[in-house]
Amino acid sequence: MGIIEVSDAKSWEINVSNSDIPVFVDFWAQWCGPCRMVGPVVEELANDYQGKVKFVKVNVDEANELASKYNVFSIPTLIILNKGEVVSQQVGAASKESYKNMIDRALQA
Repeated sequence: MGIIEVSDAKSWEINVSNSDIPVFVDFWAQWCGPCRMVGPVVEELANDYQGKVKFVKVNVDEANELASKYNVFSIPTLIILNKGEVVSQQVGAASKESYKNMIDRALQA
């Protein structure tokens, strides 16, 4: 499945709002150093949770209306949504373990 790039409201609705499984969203930008550090970790997680969680990347420079809608003021911001509702959020780079904990909690909810 891999990671889906979302840059507009229509693809957000299709891939995130209407998803039947939890969605892990990575709000990032090309110029953001910590975002580039988080990227490979998110790719590993996408493989680890394939079929259980959908992974989406949103470039805030291309989709600032989505970033605004979810109050993303600092990047990287990682959000887990379930049935369109935010269930967990992490601002700033963190360890793979802390992201796994976020995902596992969302899967148990």
